[in-house]
Amino acid sequence: MDYKIPAETKIGHVHLKVADIERALSFYRDLLGFEVTQWYGSSAVFLSAGGYHHHIGLNTWYSKGAPAAPSRSAGLFHLAILYPTRKDLAVVVKRLMDADYPLTGASDHGVSQAIYLNDPDQNGVELYWDRPKEEWPLDENPISYDWIHSRGISPRGFYRSKPELPVINFYLT
Repeated sequence: MDYKIPAETKIGHVHLKVADIERALSFYRDLLGFEVTQWYGSSAVFLSAGGYHHHIGLNTWYSKGAPAAPSRSAGLFHLAILYPTRKDLAVVVKRLMDADYPLTGASDHGVSQAIYLNDPDQNGVELYWDRPKEEWPLDENPISYDWIHSRGISPRGFYRSKPELPVINFYLT
């Protein structure tokens, strides 16, 4: 197998089956801040960050009113949303905490800092920020799975108390 996908290839969007469009919009639009770009009747909607045609599609075509998929089944583990700066990530984390939205975890991966949660349909969502490449802790020994998961943090230590500077602080436990 000699073929390799071009390095410039990007994943353009994710399209999720949801049980309730309005409930999903309250999460993706109202909490995370995505903008609605297009409706398809009342059963599908596209959302975007920054005017792209869509980063997230939501539909109820085969899932209206359906229960969430069992956690121990095949399917999506999580979708990851990359924020441009640490401050941008801190702003959304503060919004989630102010709304008492439950977080499922957080981690400092060395190359990035991440917050984990589930959307209303129990799809996993990772919100993260990449450190500048020159700050990545890379050496002759690659980062191990055990090292990554040993970097747990306190979920309530995410941002400074100064609202004008909501920068994430990750506290190792």
